[in-house]
Amino acid sequence: MTATPDGHDEAMMRRALDLARRAASLGEVPVGAVVYETDSGRVLGEAFNRREQDRDPSAHAEFLAIREACRAVSDWRLNHCSLAVTLEPCPMCAGLIVNARVGRVVYGTDDPKAGAVRTLYALLNDDRLNHACAVVPGVLAEESAGLLRAFFRSLREK
Repeated sequence: MTATPDGHDEAMMRRALDLARRAASLGEVPVGAVVYETDSGRVLGEAFNRREQDRDPSAHAEFLAIREACRAVSDWRLNHCSLAVTLEPCPMCAGLIVNARVGRVVYGTDDPKAGAVRTLYALLNDDRLNHACAVVPGVLAEESAGLLRAFFRSLREK
C-alpha cells in the first residue's frame, strides 16, 4: 500500500543521502539507510553499503541499519519504525523488512534491476506473506538517482 510522506521522511532521507555519499567515498555503491521511530523521528539505526569493505554480500545499507535498530530496541520487531533508504530495496532486503515487521518504508529512487518493493516485485505488500508495510516511494528521488548515476559514471571512466 502506498502511503503519504510524514513530517520526518524528508529529513531522514537527507540523512540517508549523507550516508550514501560516505559509501561512495569508500568505493561502495552509494546507498544509505536510516531506521527511525515513525512517531518521534528518533534514529535507531543507520548504515551505508559495506559489501566491499566487509567482503559480505549481505552488507546492504538496509540490512545493517535494521540490525542496528533491533539491537537498539532489544527486539526483532520494528512495527513502530520507518526505514528511509535511498534506493528501492532488493529481494534480500525486502525479505528482511518483512521479517523485521518494519512499519513503513520510505525510499528515494526505483531500482529497475533489483527493485523488490514495486519495480520488479512487490514483496512488501504480497498477501501471501505474513506482514505488509506502508510504502512511500520517490522521496528525493532525483537526488538519490543522481548520486547513483554519478558513481557508476565515474567507475566507467576509470
